[in-house]
Amino acid sequence: MSRIYKIASESSVIVYFGSTIDPAISQEVQKSYLALKAEKCEGFFEIIPSYASLMVSYDVMQFDFDGVCEKIEKIIHHAEEITMNEPKIITIPTYYGVEVGLDLELLAKEKNLTVEEIIALHVKGLYSVYAIGFAPGFAYLGEIDERLATSRLASPRKAVPKGSVSIADRQTAVYPTQSPGGWKVLGRTPTAMFDASYDGLSLLHVGDQVRFKSISKEEFLKLGGEL
Repeated sequence: MSRIYKIASESSVIVYFGSTIDPAISQEVQKSYLALKAEKCEGFFEIIPSYASLMVSYDVMQFDFDGVCEKIEKIIHHAEEITMNEPKIITIPTYYGVEVGLDLELLAKEKNLTVEEIIALHVKGLYSVYAIGFAPGFAYLGEIDERLATSRLASPRKAVPKGSVSIADRQTAVYPTQSPGGWKVLGRTPTAMFDASYDGLSLLHVGDQVRFKSISKEEFLKLGGEL
């Protein structure tokens, strides 16, 4: 598969492996990420995988743009030979009550489904972590059932509660902290997505897989959840 290299900044480059959310492309990104990490190349500061790309930050005293592209390509050329470990599966307990599922009823009306059907469709999926996003611990998961695919809110909320389990387009995610956001909220988890004790501070990492488990209000509160 051909790759496209583009300047991201004066000291970073983005390598594009494709342009769509695709498990095969994601695996190529992950293998290339592992190959680059294993090389421990002097002059590479940070390597960040995403849906269909990698960003590499580098020392401009050691590489110019052409030089860093050549170095990256040389390392990842045989990345397909890397054997991937079985993905780690993380189960996230979620309370889908209407008092925390701020958009459950809105989405049910939009999709002509019951609230129970919305919940059932969301919990049946096994979702891949494609990228870690705009906030520490914010993992982009996909893809949700096409029957749940939905646009973002026309007017984003000024404050989405911490732990909110949300969807937008065909993605799902958990807000790790209270923050502004326009994703539609289905429920809330008591599980911390971001913590100093976690490897890399985030519970989820690119390549992991996630299941959501529906729990009762009582279980949610017992596990430390807040309404």
